[in-house]
Amino acid sequence: MYIKLLLFIAPLVISSRIDQDYSSFDSVSPEPKSRFAMLDDVKILANGLLQLGHGLKDFVHKTKGQINDIFQKLNIFDQSFYDLSLQTNEIKEEEKELRRTTSRLQVKNEEVKNMSLELNSKLESLLEEKILLQQKVRYLEDQLTNLIKNQPEIQEHPEITSLKTFVEQQDNSIKDLLQIVEEQYRQLNQQHSQIKEIENQLRRTGVQESTENSLSSKPRAPRTTPSLHLNETKNVEHDDIPADCTIIYNRGEHTSGIYSIRPSNSQVFNVYCDVTSGSSWTLIQHRIDGSQNFNETWENYKYGFGRLDGEFWLGLEKIYSLVKQSKYILRIELEDWKDNKHYIEYSFHLGDHETNYTLHLVEIAGNVPNALPEHKDLMFSTWDHKAKGHFNCPESNSGGWWCHDVCGENNLNGKYNKPKAKTKPERRRGICWKSQNGRLYSIKSTKMLIRPTDSENSE
Repeated sequence: MYIKLLLFIAPLVISSRIDQDYSSFDSVSPEPKSRFAMLDDVKILANGLLQLGHGLKDFVHKTKGQINDIFQKLNIFDQSFYDLSLQTNEIKEEEKELRRTTSRLQVKNEEVKNMSLELNSKLESLLEEKILLQQKVRYLEDQLTNLIKNQPEIQEHPEITSLKTFVEQQDNSIKDLLQIVEEQYRQLNQQHSQIKEIENQLRRTGVQESTENSLSSKPRAPRTTPSLHLNETKNVEHDDIPADCTIIYNRGEHTSGIYSIRPSNSQVFNVYCDVTSGSSWTLIQHRIDGSQNFNETWENYKYGFGRLDGEFWLGLEKIYSLVKQSKYILRIELEDWKDNKHYIEYSFHLGDHETNYTLHLVEIAGNVPNALPEHKDLMFSTWDHKAKGHFNCPESNSGGWWCHDVCGENNLNGKYNKPKAKTKPERRRGICWKSQNGRLYSIKSTKMLIRPTDSENSE
């Protein structure tokens, strides 16, 4: 660049000098022309070139710094673009999984519709049969009343007595059958509504949205039906159903398993009684292998889900019906991936659904540092039902749990993570127990159990 400028300026100076020589030719006698530029002109030219060189040097340094800044920004942009492409690929995979889940839900929805229609038809037939039987019973009662009035001295015929007994038995059987069918019909309608709600939520998550919008949304895991699958029930007297597992134990049943109970002012339902030395606990939550999805709706956490002989959540309503009978102890058992076992016990109080099942804890024993706030009202929340004061909980959390004011890092209903732990956000979404000393336990299995404080004297 310097050479080009020199070649450009030098002819101009020489030309100017020659013009001066020509202009003085007319007035002064001719003198021999100098073949070289004058020394003053050379100095002027050299000084100009020197200043130009300094200016160009400053310009080059400044340009070089700007280019370095641009390269640094380009490197940052390249890294950001690479990270964004990785997130985009993950979202595409999640989108494919959501589409497959939607397809499965649509098939299941059709099956539920068909079952609902079939049950409707059966229910209508049973109602018609019930009406006909009621009419026959009324007719027979009228006939019997007339017969008794007309012949009061004659003993009731055995055939009439057997007929009455038969009719009453049939009527009772039909009533029981109708109750069972109505309960199944109610559950099917509830499942149908939940499937519809899930389909709408999947649409709202924006399967067809752009990748940019998808980055800010959290796809939800597919949800299961709320009904508990009960494989086997131990034989229990139906005319005297016990109120909890402690009473079953005191009656001589010292084997862990599934039993029927009926707490005060409650319906009959099945529970898993976990028998230890000298006592029996009612199991309300169990995590062992991640086979059950715990990122469930408020409705499912309210009534329960899973399998009593596997992973399950008993249901907040059932837990409340148990603990409102008397004072209960809550025991939490944890096992980490090194097979170390820990436990902690609390005396506690549980509120009803109007209080968001508020939990109040006081620690009484244990060999693991406490991680749950004591003497505070902890309200239960799920992803679709945020308790008052907990609307700022991060969407990355999963599974319903009790919180106080702000979202904590303790959640035994989170996503089941395998031992190779991932990033901190993923660990926070998973099952975790972070004590006050800051230690975060990696959990392999959990149990939540309850029993009355006066279980030694329970009958």
